[in-house]
Amino acid sequence: MRLPLLAAALLGLGACAGSPVTTPEAGQTEVVPRLVGADSAAAAHAVAEIEALSPDLFEAGTFADDSATIRYRLLPPPRVEAGDRSPLVVVFHGAGEIGADALSHLDRFPKSWARPEVRQRFPAFVLAPQMPERSALYSGPAETPGRFSRPGPPLHTALGLIDSLRRSLPVDPSRIYAVGFSMGASTTWNALVLRPDLFAAAVPIAGVPPAPTEAGRIARTPLWVVHGTDDTANPLGPDRAMVERLRREPDADVRFWAVDGLWHAVPPRLLAGTELMEWLFAHRR
Repeated sequence: MRLPLLAAALLGLGACAGSPVTTPEAGQTEVVPRLVGADSAAAAHAVAEIEALSPDLFEAGTFADDSATIRYRLLPPPRVEAGDRSPLVVVFHGAGEIGADALSHLDRFPKSWARPEVRQRFPAFVLAPQMPERSALYSGPAETPGRFSRPGPPLHTALGLIDSLRRSLPVDPSRIYAVGFSMGASTTWNALVLRPDLFAAAVPIAGVPPAPTEAGRIARTPLWVVHGTDDTANPLGPDRAMVERLRREPDADVRFWAVDGLWHAVPPRLLAGTELMEWLFAHRR
């Protein structure tokens, strides 16, 4: 089965796996089963095709300020008509991809935006910055009670890169989105603290949130928090606590997926389907 048909089929995986396909009311917590059987096999096939996509679909670039130099990859929309402005999606990577080769961070997560059917349905600039050192720092090891994160130095440079691209590219300033996995999810959380008026929506997956005192700034941005219940690298507890704290903020818009039995990973359903894109693009600042 070719990927466009497979990806379309995956939109219905939630129904057969017992989890909701439509977005629930804001504030609802969803316990989402892992994909199993044929659903899991279909998602694995789709992810394999994503991983096989050429990194050359993403243009290479370098950005520097007074504190750091960041190499990055940028996927352009398939076409940009005169006068058009496109969304900008920023994909923050995990700690295992720290470096300066402008390649190792270009894994299945940013590549999921390069699928032909996704580029047609959700045309956007997709930015994948590579951090030269940790972009999020933690208050202690995984088992630390009340564990929280704070920005690492490269995050400030990455935000400068985003501002630079906003000026040089036809980006819609009302449709800038942040997503991230692991350290990249923690980076996403902290980007919302540093720039609470920049992003239209954000999706941190398996990260560590900032201290609860930052909830008021974070609550200005719609959030979809995703975390596996069997994650031991970054246990689910701090995310759950921050979601509960955010829901006490006026007008907070927070969705929370606790993926049953998932370890430290991006749920294959989000990689192989289009739920992530649909949810993000439904928001404007």
